Amino acid sequence: MRQHTEWKEGLTAGIPIALGYFSVSFGFGITAVRLGLSVVSSVIISLTNLTSAGQAQGVQVMAAHGSLLEMALVQLVINLRYALMAISLSQNLDPKFTLRHRLIAAYGITDEIFALCSTRKKPVTPSYMYGIILVATLGWTLGTLLGAAAGEILPAQLISALGLMLYGMFIAIIVPPAAKEKSILLVVITAAVFSTVCYYLLPFLSGGFAVILCATAASLLGALLFPVREEAAV
Repeated sequence: MRQHTEWKEGLTAGIPIALGYFSVSFGFGITAVRLGLSVVSSVIISLTNLTSAGQAQGVQVMAAHGSLLEMALVQLVINLRYALMAISLSQNLDPKFTLRHRLIAAYGITDEIFALCSTRKKPVTPSYMYGIILVATLGWTLGTLLGAAAGEILPAQLISALGLMLYGMFIAIIVPPAAKEKSILLVVITAAVFSTVCYYLLPFLSGGFAVILCATAASLLGALLFPVREEAAV
């Protein structure tokens, strides 16, 4: 009975996430089709990844015929934060979260799901987290499906306009924290400057490796100029 209640709570809590994912993944579906992927391939990518930034950059690497090494490094740099989220979230898990449940739930650790679970007043149970993951995955995958399908039938001009939705999401993610923390603002500006330099001065560098270099360099600069004190980290 308790498991059923936790499951329903998870489903309800995940609805806002699913709605947000739907709109963002619609833009991803359009972008993926525009870059040459099929509707089925786009949906499979969303169903098996659940990482907006990773997927967006991943299809760019695929469209540019990048190497597997480039793809692996890009995904490592972009998605490494999920490992840190999982470690942090492990401190708020119910004892029922056995190793098997942890391995399954790792599939659905995203920024929004992590935030929802980590701020829960009571320990997170497998049923609760599975409920969130299920409805969020449905929203993400359905949005990709409809976006990709629309990308195959809509006029090219409209597709180009709607394709900006994904980049609008990235801006929406960056601006609020950058406005509050000068350290984040500096890292964002540094990454933008490095990206511009790579584009104009290093045209031989592929998009994937440019992302790796810019993200790593900007992060290192931020860590050197704004180190986190151990007291604050605790």
